[in-house]
Amino acid sequence: MVDEELHVVSVNQNFLIKGHRSNLDTIGRPLSDVFPGVMLDNTGLETHIRDVFRSGLPVNGQKMTFRAPDVPIQIYHYSILPTPLNQIMLLMENVTEQVYLSEEVHRVERHLASVIESTSDIMLSTDIEGCILTWNPAAEKLSGLSTQEVYGRYFFELCNANQKEAIRLIFMGMKNSNESHTTEFHLLTPKNGGSTLISWVFNPLKDSYGRTVGSVAVGRNLAERRKLELQLWQSQKLTTLGVMAGGIAHEIRNPLAVCSSAAQFLLEDNITAEFHKECSRKIQTNIQKASAIIENLLRFARSSLDTEMVEVDLITVLKETIDLIANQANVQKVQILLPLQKEHILVSGVSGLLQQVFMNIFLNAFNAMPEGGVLSITADTLENQVIVRISDTGVGIPAGELDKIFNPFQTSAPVGQGTGLGLSICYSIIQQHLGSIQAESCLGEGTTIIVTLPIL
Repeated sequence: MVDEELHVVSVNQNFLIKGHRSNLDTIGRPLSDVFPGVMLDNTGLETHIRDVFRSGLPVNGQKMTFRAPDVPIQIYHYSILPTPLNQIMLLMENVTEQVYLSEEVHRVERHLASVIESTSDIMLSTDIEGCILTWNPAAEKLSGLSTQEVYGRYFFELCNANQKEAIRLIFMGMKNSNESHTTEFHLLTPKNGGSTLISWVFNPLKDSYGRTVGSVAVGRNLAERRKLELQLWQSQKLTTLGVMAGGIAHEIRNPLAVCSSAAQFLLEDNITAEFHKECSRKIQTNIQKASAIIENLLRFARSSLDTEMVEVDLITVLKETIDLIANQANVQKVQILLPLQKEHILVSGVSGLLQQVFMNIFLNAFNAMPEGGVLSITADTLENQVIVRISDTGVGIPAGELDKIFNPFQTSAPVGQGTGLGLSICYSIIQQHLGSIQAESCLGEGTTIIVTLPIL
């Protein structure tokens, strides 16, 4: 409390403690003895008090800086209030921590904003229903849509029509879940009339009470990555074709030899009509067999530039791949067992890439059985997954090497006889199909490769 002479009439205990003062050196003293002169000059506190005495009107929410002896700078909000006793009440609230905290919050916010603005990945946030709230520059650049154009729109509106239901289910699942969701969806790019494949990670956004109030999505453009992967896959495919070349040539030579023999008989004049028909029938049958071999080979060798996921019958893929290596198996004395419980198992995928996976695994199994053996293939469904187990009776893999077999350039083949990319590519393709691949092995007893894929 201050009188008209600007002398201190009374103070509370908190003021004495904060200012490191006593009643004796505070009560009755002028403000200039209680507060530092520099502070009074900079804030005009004395002038404000005189104005309140003169006008009778309070002054609220002013700010001043106060430094007590041996105490760091303190920041206060103060109010000057007139009282009926012809005295002034000076109320001071220490807001130093709040100010510093606010500055720290602003600094962190500026830093996070800078990170979001600078990243090359798409970053966006939505409300609980999936309506877009924020949209960073990377998203604007890739989609050609500004923040103003997408604000308030449902996220699924910017994806392909056949993916909208799957995206809606993801947002519904995040309302009551703390788990993130990783998937791949095409983002529409209306400016150029197309779409781009994006790898998405969705995470629930929580408030201070732990309630889910929205989601945060981070997306990465897969276009360039897919292009490089396809080049690598195609290179490995050519290597695989080189391994198969001898067996395929022998497999085609057999029906051609039958055709040649039958054609020579047809050139003779004294054959019977029944034998003539038999020779013609053999020529036709073996030409069809050679044609089927070539068609399977072309299907496998064809460049897999189209990576659009479609409905694929996994059983058909397995059978076609086995047809391609059947003669190779005979040459290497490998017995192939395919006891199937189901005639059809449908998955979402790219037929050519899945065939490449199984081809690499089969040929690796052949290499592990140089003296011959048994290759057993099973495909079983469990809930919403298909589990393909490919087991050989080969030499097995040492325990120390088992966790490395899916690493690039990891190979046990002699130098110049293997790239070490086969299983690494298999891993990448299965990951693209939202599945998993792992290995079990016992040295001297054989290896089992387990491929798991989601079924339709």
